[in-house]
Amino acid sequence: MMKINICACFLLWATLAQAQQKSKFTSYVNPFIGTGAVDKNSLSGSNFPGPTMPFGFVQISPDTQDNPDNPASGYDYNDKTIVGFSHTHLSGTGVADLFDVLFMPATGPILPVPGDANKPQSGYRSRFSHQDEAARPGYYQVKLQDYGINAELTATEHTGIHRYTFPKTGNGHVIIDMDHSLNKKRDYWSCKIIGAEIKVVDNKTVEGYRIITGWAKLRKVYFHAEFSQPIVSQTLFNGSQPFESINIINGTNIKAALNFNTTSNQQLLVKVALSPVSIDNARQNMKAELPGWNFDETVNKASSAWEKELSKIEIEGTQEQKQIFYTGMYHAFTQPNNMADVNGDYQATDMTIKNAPDKKHYSTFSLWDTYRAAHPLYTLIQPERTANFINSMMRQYDTYGYLPIWQLWGDENYCMIGNHAIPVIVDAALKGLKGFDLDKAYQAVKGSSNIDHPGSPFAVWEKYKYIPEDLQSQSVSITLEMAYDDWCVAQLAKKLGKNDDYEHFMQRSEFYQNLYDKQTGFFRAKNKNGDWIAPFNPLQYGGNGGNPYTEGNAWQYFWYVPQNIPGLIKLVGGNKAFTAKLDQFFSLKDLPGEVNGNASGFIGQYAHGNEPSHHVAYLYNYAQQPWKTQSYVAKVLNELYNNSSSGYSGNEDCGQMSSWYIFSAMGFYPVNPANGLYSIGSPVLKQAIIKLDNGKTFTVTTQNAAKANCYIQSLKLNGKPYTHTYLTHEDILRGGKLEFVMGSKPNYKWGTGNTSN
Repeated sequence: MMKINICACFLLWATLAQAQQKSKFTSYVNPFIGTGAVDKNSLSGSNFPGPTMPFGFVQISPDTQDNPDNPASGYDYNDKTIVGFSHTHLSGTGVADLFDVLFMPATGPILPVPGDANKPQSGYRSRFSHQDEAARPGYYQVKLQDYGINAELTATEHTGIHRYTFPKTGNGHVIIDMDHSLNKKRDYWSCKIIGAEIKVVDNKTVEGYRIITGWAKLRKVYFHAEFSQPIVSQTLFNGSQPFESINIINGTNIKAALNFNTTSNQQLLVKVALSPVSIDNARQNMKAELPGWNFDETVNKASSAWEKELSKIEIEGTQEQKQIFYTGMYHAFTQPNNMADVNGDYQATDMTIKNAPDKKHYSTFSLWDTYRAAHPLYTLIQPERTANFINSMMRQYDTYGYLPIWQLWGDENYCMIGNHAIPVIVDAALKGLKGFDLDKAYQAVKGSSNIDHPGSPFAVWEKYKYIPEDLQSQSVSITLEMAYDDWCVAQLAKKLGKNDDYEHFMQRSEFYQNLYDKQTGFFRAKNKNGDWIAPFNPLQYGGNGGNPYTEGNAWQYFWYVPQNIPGLIKLVGGNKAFTAKLDQFFSLKDLPGEVNGNASGFIGQYAHGNEPSHHVAYLYNYAQQPWKTQSYVAKVLNELYNNSSSGYSGNEDCGQMSSWYIFSAMGFYPVNPANGLYSIGSPVLKQAIIKLDNGKTFTVTTQNAAKANCYIQSLKLNGKPYTHTYLTHEDILRGGKLEFVMGSKPNYKWGTGNTSN
């Protein structure tokens, strides 16, 4: 009997251990994915490896560059030295900013400059090796070789905590650099420090701030830092000028070297709380989130927070697929960032201090990228946060007059085109999300569609019914994207019974047709007189101005009519002509001499490394050739993502590149991000269980999942044969099961008797 009980206990223990091990979704996250390209001329993701909380304000991470520029995250896996650990970063963007309040531990002589990357000991930077570096959600560690210091980092929502283990020396230092920023030599951002301060409050406390311009026009960053050991002495620097007998320094290029006796106590902990509002608020943030000094407990809390978020989708697949998938979720949930302090204070777009009653005010809205798939993912599995995002966007409407285009640190930077907060809000409204005022939301989307602002010239739009290139650069891309935004406004007007508005915005949503040139078969630029602008080369790339196309060419922008794909097919001449053009798009390899730097991950003219191409592989579904959608989606999933430092085929763009993978790996994707339909592709996972906010689950299973088996042989929804090439949002919310059977050869009959919208 005793033996039976022992066996039963062992089996129970084994079962519990297995369940516990299975639940560790964080074990699949590799924060080094997307941190460095193998080829110096390619893009890798522009991600950072340091710890942060889900949607948190502080992102504490190593910077490998003195003046970060490219990659925009400040960390390049290919670099050999670290200049320090700053407390704010951007994940996956194409433009650098933040890098606030840099701390760096050191030993030996103090030099108030970062140093030369090729001569590490010329300043305070240090060499490091990936062999002595580790990262996981909520934790980062690296050995600083030049100092023999082991540096560890973790974070709460508003606070970073450092644990430095020094060698036995009485000459340990911590450098605080308030000049560290993006590249100030890039004239187009005009980055400069307007003013900064460092104040040694007592022998365990330092506070300060800086006011800086950059990609965000004006940012205020306040910090409160506490040390576990007393500061023995300090040297404050204004430029290269040292001051050893003062406790406070102000200027535009200031640093501090704090000295500690690390002979008997080699471990030094540093807590650094940030606020965009005031030093007092930074103090409150630390008191609320990190009153003690338990580093390991803070790591565990951060890990648990990430475990909760990552558990929203449970998958079965290969080890590599799990790493790509859960790292993708990790990157998608790194932003938007909650800019509100623990008391709810935040800096509004009019530079005043306001208060969010729910203590949530989000920024870092990379909307030109994220409205396509990241925000539909949030709407599906982060509905409460989506409502908070929308309330935050509408606060910009209140103080600024229109919704965000690209909002950073509560400041509108006007990067990119269109007004893509509109589809985010409309998508949530049409899907019935609660937590925001629907009537006010409509006022915001309609109001933002009638006020001229950079990237969305509505007076010109109404007058010409297209955007003339001689009045507004990037005219073709703006025309196509504004037409889609107008369609979104129309759908919300329809839902609210505003029929006149519905008709008006639906008419505007068809303005894209006015730039279609039947002779060339492309959307191309006209001037204000209605004349085509020549010469025309559909392969010629544009960047972010001076060309009709935004970060793409006429081939890539031809497909951007997600609101009316049947209309686009008709414009071309029917399914046969449309699929022939798609075939040419995916096979035409000719590239001009100069390709925009954001274009990468090519399959013919398809460039997965940038967002205008992201929906195109799914368009075969709309023209009776779904097997080609399956083939190209599988090709992108299997060839253009990996689990290395060069894991992305372009900038990760605040979760968009990851969200494409998350949706597509499960077998479907929101081609039109606001119509409640998901176009079916080619799943690569054996199983995915989506845990919905309503308590239900939607399970996707794949029989014969393998790289060679990219074609759908049959499909069942809730046990019944399913031949549509789309799912509805309601299908998922009701819960149930979608069952794929895959094979190595196309089933030309499946999915050809219907269209996707």
